[in-house]
Order: sequence, then C-alpha cells, then structure tokens
Amino acid sequence: MATIPLTTRGFEKLKAELHKLKTVDRPWVINAIAEARAQGDLSENAEYEAAKDRQGFIEGRIQEIDSKLSAAQVIDPSAVDANGKVVFGATVDLEEEDTGEKVTYQIVGEDEADLKQGLINISSPIARALIGKEEGDTAEVQAPGGVKRYEIVAVRYL
Repeated sequence: MATIPLTTRGFEKLKAELHKLKTVDRPWVINAIAEARAQGDLSENAEYEAAKDRQGFIEGRIQEIDSKLSAAQVIDPSAVDANGKVVFGATVDLEEEDTGEKVTYQIVGEDEADLKQGLINISSPIARALIGKEEGDTAEVQAPGGVKRYEIVAVRYL
C-alpha cells in the first residue's frame, strides 16, 4: 500500500473526525435505526431507510479514514530541511506574472486541501508545477484559461 502524505494538522484532523464518527455519529444512527424499527412495517418506513443509508455512509467513512491513517506518512513542515526548495508542506508565496496578483499556498495532502484557506492538494496542477522549484524560479501552470506563469517570491516551512 502506498503511503499518504499528511501534515501534522491534517493527521490530527482525520483522527478527530474518526473519533466523532465512532463516538457520536455511529451511536446516534444505531439509535435512529432502533426507533424506526419500533414504528413497525419496515418496507414503507422512510426513516428506517434514511438511517440505514446514513449508517452505510458512516461505516464506509470510518473504514476510509482508518485506511488513510494506517498508510499516513506524517510530515511536519517546520522540521523539513529542503534548502529553499518547494516540497510537501511548504508554504509558497507566488506572484502571477501577467496580472501581478499575489497568492500564498501551502502544499498539503488530499484530505487537507481547501483552496479558500490557501491549502492545495499535492497532486493539483499548480502543486506539481511548484515541486522542486525555489525562490526566484518561474512555474508554468496549465489552467483552464491557458498557461499561467507564477514567480516564486518566497518558500517557507511553517
């Protein structure tokens, strides 16, 4: 099984979600199924069907998170010594060459990605274009509107 890179923050977030699923959501759905069964005829019981669907989702998500946590390779960005190169966990300040627009992204794992917070997936086109580059380099990213060129202004490991 391949390892899944996660920052320390992402690992803790997945652990917290797993704990909530096992201690809050799972008992709640078991109770909802029991209550729906008590109402009688299950063949026409929408609450029962909804609760069973929810139970299936919860159990599937528990298995998925268990699998990811067991395959996780936790990387602490502040402990990385990459000599100024862009690597997993790095926070990168960029400036778009055409517009001068400045953006900051941190390269994280799939489950941590949130573009609104500046967290981009390691397998995204922009992250792939940045990996291995260093401050002052230019990265070309194939975007839906065409190729965008970004100058790497700074690389930090927070």
